[in-house]
Amino acid sequence: MGNKQKGSSAERELIHLFWKTDWAATRVAGSGSMQYPSPDIIAHRPGISLAIECKATRQTYKYLEKEEIQQLIEYSIKAGITPLIAVRFPRQPWYFLSPEQLKETEKFHMISLEEAQKKGKTFETLTKGL
Repeated sequence: MGNKQKGSSAERELIHLFWKTDWAATRVAGSGSMQYPSPDIIAHRPGISLAIECKATRQTYKYLEKEEIQQLIEYSIKAGITPLIAVRFPRQPWYFLSPEQLKETEKFHMISLEEAQKKGKTFETLTKGL
């Protein structure tokens, strides 16, 4: 399975989780490949909307392109919704973080499993806390 297929599969998994907990959620067609900024997923519940960039990794860390994060923030500002990064590590639940919670390097943003466990919210915590 290629990286694009793995990413799509992870996004679909997250979509199913949202729908099972009475949220509406959809994948954004062409996210990352058009001239306009767009997240991977948009999720809604009455009064709450989220723009989500999804990442799944087999490592204990994940690097994200600065441009990806900037586009997520830009989209979220224009849409008036909350930007989040959803990341899943091997044999771990999904963790949700705000862009400010990522470590910034010279070229990338980075999140480790350890930092995600400390700073992030699990799906259950996120959806019940909003």
